[in-house]
Amino acid sequence: MATVHHWTGLEARALRLALRLSVRAFAQQLGLAVATVSKWESKLADTEPRPDTQAILDTALGRADAAVHLRFETLLSEMTSPLTTAQRRVTASGPRAWEYESWADDLDRVVVALSHQDFAFADSLLTRWLSRFKAPELDEKGLYLFARSTALLGDLRRDQGAVLGPLSAQHSYAGARAVFTQLDIPRRVAQLDLSLAVVTEMSGKLEIAARNYETLAVDDRLSRRDRARARLWVGTALSKDGQHDYATRVMQAATRDFEDLTEPDDWSVAHQKLALARRGAGDLTQALHFIDIARNSRTTESPMQRVRLDTAHGHILLSDTATRDDGHLVLDQAAQVAAQYGLVHQLRSSEGIKAMSGGPTGPRQR
Repeated sequence: MATVHHWTGLEARALRLALRLSVRAFAQQLGLAVATVSKWESKLADTEPRPDTQAILDTALGRADAAVHLRFETLLSEMTSPLTTAQRRVTASGPRAWEYESWADDLDRVVVALSHQDFAFADSLLTRWLSRFKAPELDEKGLYLFARSTALLGDLRRDQGAVLGPLSAQHSYAGARAVFTQLDIPRRVAQLDLSLAVVTEMSGKLEIAARNYETLAVDDRLSRRDRARARLWVGTALSKDGQHDYATRVMQAATRDFEDLTEPDDWSVAHQKLALARRGAGDLTQALHFIDIARNSRTTESPMQRVRLDTAHGHILLSDTATRDDGHLVLDQAAQVAAQYGLVHQLRSSEGIKAMSGGPTGPRQR
């Protein structure tokens, strides 16, 4: 998600346009005078909101959905380009302005499709644009959309379990990172570094992943939320590597950050990760306590979330002979949902857990 370290009238205008509000409606939403917003619109980067107003803008951006964040970043990228208006015109073979708008709208739809694990639809939208244009023929706004599309393709492939190789999440993330480096957008480069660290962890290189996460957890290019996520994932990698007590302390620090930031979804995920760390340490009482918090506090629902929670819950239940049968049933449920939505990595994970427990690897008949 987008963050702004210091607001000027330029960023405020980009946010208004991303929210698709008039000057008057934007002022009303923020609780400010219309004249204040009009001043931002006229002076842009030459004026700065007061500190209390900076906080109001932070809140407005933080509450916006993913589609607004994407429009905000696209608009801001165009507004802050060092190129002149004349230089921004695309070549004869490049897209027109209306195509940029259609492209950005399609990326909004991709974000929604990925949140519901509708991979086929997301892939068709991304392929439509990535196959239509080549990076060298695009201006800066086009390159930004190209890089965002490539990064989202990486998210799609990661969720499908294609981690390494020429048609993998790693390949897409590296391509997107190269374009954002070319565009000189450090925050986006750092976010891609974070995504690449996730791929490193998923490929089993836990020590390298932990080191990368530790570096990113204090990287000022990232928002506080992203830094907290990196800290949580340090704990995840440590726990997978058997360092459960140390992982627990690291994860608890990240959990406090999510609570301070009022990020309920991340807070829920953090408790899921804590539950697995305590299971690894043999503390099943605390493991069940944390997984119950995660199951009861989730604020949004998606197939991916259900599979991850059920897999973690089933793993914990399998660790106690008294609840082993329940654990198999929960893992069967996770495997069925994973298979239904093409969540290959999660399917392998749930079946791997069953195999290690000595149970059947296929869905059980009820």
